[in-house]
Amino acid sequence: MDRIIKITLGLFIAILAVTLAYAGFTAFVTGTYQSTLVSTYTYSCSITTDSALGNVTLFIPVPADQTGNSPVVSRFSARQVQDLPDTWETTLFDTGKATLVKVSIPSLVPPAGTTPSHPYTVMISTEVNTPRAIDTADPMRKSAVFRPVQNQKAVPCDAGVIAKGGSPACYSFLTSLYADYEADPNTAVTITSSITGKNSWSVFGPESNEYTSDISLLLHGENHGWQTVKGSLEEKIGSYKYPFHIP
Repeated sequence: MDRIIKITLGLFIAILAVTLAYAGFTAFVTGTYQSTLVSTYTYSCSITTDSALGNVTLFIPVPADQTGNSPVVSRFSARQVQDLPDTWETTLFDTGKATLVKVSIPSLVPPAGTTPSHPYTVMISTEVNTPRAIDTADPMRKSAVFRPVQNQKAVPCDAGVIAKGGSPACYSFLTSLYADYEADPNTAVTITSSITGKNSWSVFGPESNEYTSDISLLLHGENHGWQTVKGSLEEKIGSYKYPFHIP
């Protein structure tokens, strides 16, 4: 009987030690993850032209989640967008289905030497840190993308995305953009915008995961109306092998 009690007590102590060790390990890993986690949205928008544009008015989608919250609208409101020209007037609009920034430019005149093979580009950008981890595995439902999203289709991921690791999933979609400006008939104008959400942390070494969404539109001559824009979404890029459950 004493032997059975001793064995039972020994097993109990062993299980307790393992439980405490696991709890300590989990607490260490969780605390290290939370203390090193950096979650960042990086946004950019560019206009490229090979000739002068006049009386420019654009309505460009701003990435937002399904409820309309956007990580970059406050930067536009405060004009804290890097390289935003002083002559550009920006106004935000929430249509209920999408968040748009209205960009008004009296004229956009490229510098001397601009040609079709060497066009002129103006790019604005901003980077925003967030207090919580970004959902990079399902950004269409839970993070900021360009909306409204139409005709979403799964497409093969390119080699560059696959090389970043993880189990990436890639999609194409369509959205809308308004462009109104005067230009020479031979003028080529490209409007692009992108958003990347990334989580970085270090527990037993540096790790990260991310998603990226882009839209791009090529126009010729002057334009006066809404255009259909091609978009792409690449999600589930990087590491998702957490040593514990992240809420």
